[in-house]
Amino acid sequence: MDNKFPFSSILIVCSVNTARSRMAEGFLRDFFLKHSLDVKVKSGGISSNARDGMIISMDARLAMEELGINLSENALSSDLKKHPELIEEADLILTLTNKHKEEINEFFNIDSKEILTIKEFAGERGDIEDPSMKELVGFRIARDEIIDCLTKGLKKYSF
Repeated sequence: MDNKFPFSSILIVCSVNTARSRMAEGFLRDFFLKHSLDVKVKSGGISSNARDGMIISMDARLAMEELGINLSENALSSDLKKHPELIEEADLILTLTNKHKEEINEFFNIDSKEILTIKEFAGERGDIEDPSMKELVGFRIARDEIIDCLTKGLKKYSF
């Protein structure tokens, strides 16, 4: 396959980096591994309540395990305000909401980087809502929406 995927490092950004961004990161890592592509995928949180060292949501892990994608039990959240190198290293930044895009632009100079919401990556509009406090079913809905949008966006590159 003549692959023309133009990015070597992707950063997924949500509020606190314990659910949505972790599910998106897990899906993309699995996708690129299955397609034998060396694309680094990381994630982080940008909101005021983002903290380093928070554990990944059990519901996010369970929702992804249903698809055979394991999110590490040892993985901890990253606060992007404390880890600007994650922004600097990425050549594509995908956010879960428009608010996350705005927050990144408040804290960082993103002149030369492509930054899109996951919905924009798919050619759509809108946000992927936070599934917190919505039990496993809410995480499944968010997971499916994330995967659907990422898959649509990746199809632009002949996947």
